[in-house]
Amino acid sequence: MSNGAKIAIGGVVAAVVLIPFIGFWWSLLVLVGVPAVGYLMLDPSQRRRLRRINRREIGR
Repeated sequence: MSNGAKIAIGGVVAAVVLIPFIGFWWSLLVLVGVPAVGYLMLDPSQRRRLRRINRREIGR
């Protein structure tokens, strides 16, 4: 199983766990907001490196 698939499955599990406790919209905000904030906290050089790695994997 690829890393992307593992992350997607983890996201679905997190959503299913969060929905009963905080509601659908708040859980959706958490699932979208946490990775976005994590990406924005990276330095510009780290963002470039992450984008370069992702593009290289797509071109395989």
